[in-house]
Amino acid sequence: MKVAIVCDWLTGIGGAERVVLALHQIYPKAPIYTSQYNPAKINWFNDADVRTTWLQKLPKRFKKFLPLLRAYSFSRLDLSEYDLVISSSGAEAKGVKTGPNTIHICYCHAPTHYYWSRSKDYLKNPGFPFGFNWLARIGLRLLDGPLKTWDKHAAKRPDYILTNSNHTKEMIKKYYKRDATVIHPPVDTNRFRLKANQEVSRHGFVIAGRQTPYKRFDLAIEAANQLKVPLIVIGNGPDHRKLEKLAGRTITFLTSVNDITIVDHFKSALGFIFPNVDDFGIVAVEALSAGTPVIAYQKGGALDYIKDGKNGIFFNRQTTASLTKAMELVLNKKFNYLKISESAEVYSIDVFKKNIKKFIEPTINNV
Repeated sequence: MKVAIVCDWLTGIGGAERVVLALHQIYPKAPIYTSQYNPAKINWFNDADVRTTWLQKLPKRFKKFLPLLRAYSFSRLDLSEYDLVISSSGAEAKGVKTGPNTIHICYCHAPTHYYWSRSKDYLKNPGFPFGFNWLARIGLRLLDGPLKTWDKHAAKRPDYILTNSNHTKEMIKKYYKRDATVIHPPVDTNRFRLKANQEVSRHGFVIAGRQTPYKRFDLAIEAANQLKVPLIVIGNGPDHRKLEKLAGRTITFLTSVNDITIVDHFKSALGFIFPNVDDFGIVAVEALSAGTPVIAYQKGGALDYIKDGKNGIFFNRQTTASLTKAMELVLNKKFNYLKISESAEVYSIDVFKKNIKKFIEPTINNV
C-alpha cells in the first residue's frame, strides 16, 4: 500500500507537528509533503522523506503571508498515485488532489482559524513581522470571501475527517457541514508522568505557551496579582512586554525553558492555569501528566479531559474574578496527584497510534 502524509508546514514545534511525527512513526516509509520545512527549527524528521512545494524557496518568516499561495500550491499537488493519503491540517493541506482509488483521511486540527473562529482576532492583531500588520489587514479583508469559499471546497476533498476534540468536531460541523471522528492528539506523557511514591513539594501556579492575546495570559497574571501568589509564566510571544508591565512582584517570567526544566516546573506547581478556549490543549494534558490540577476555562477542548474537582477546576467566565475563585479552590483543596497523572494516560502517543490504526485498517479493508 502506497501511503503519503501531508501537512501545512514544518517550521516549528507544536501540536500539529506532534501528530505528523506520530503518523511518520506509523508509516515511516511514507513521504511527507509540506509547503515549507525548516530542519533547524524541528529535527524530528531527519530520517523522513520530506518533500516541499516551491514555497520552500520563500523565507520561512513569511509563513503568515502565504495562505493564498499555499491554497494554490496544495490544490495542485496531485497525490492520486497513492492508495492512502493522510493530511494533518489546520489550514490548506487538506486541499490536495487525490484519485478515485485513493482514500484521503484528514486529521483536522481546526477549521482554519484565520477564516473562521478567530477571524476577528487575526484582523485585529495579525501578528505579522516588520510592521506589516496594516498590509495583512487589507489582504484579509479583500481575500476573506474567496479564501473562505476555497476552504469550504477543500474541506470536501477528504473522504474521512478525524479531529482532536468534541469542541473541534462541533466547529467542523458548523463551518464545513461535515461529520468527524474524535481521536485525541498524542501527548508525550512518558516525559511528564508522575511516578508512584515520587515526593514533590508544590507551591504557586504555572502557565505556559505562546503569549498571544487569545491565550489570555493577562487573566492569570491579574488573578495572581490579586491573590498575591507565585505564578511562573513560561514562554514568549508578541504580548510579552505588555504582560511584564501588568505583572506584580509574585510573577516570574521564563522565556527559555528546556524539556527537563519545564517538567520540574509543572510538577512543583499547585495548579496549571489554562484560561483560553483551545481546540484541544496539549500543554494542559502535559500538566495533568505531571500530576498537576488544571484550572481551565469551561469551554473548548478542556471539556474532554478535565473532570471538575478531580483532576482540575473549571471557571465559567473569562474574568479575573471567576479565575481567582477557581485558584482559591485549588489553594484550599487536597488533590490526589498520582491519580491526576494517571488520568492523562489515555492521551499518550501509544494510545493515539493505536486509535489511528484502529480507524484506518478497517476503513482500508472495507474499500
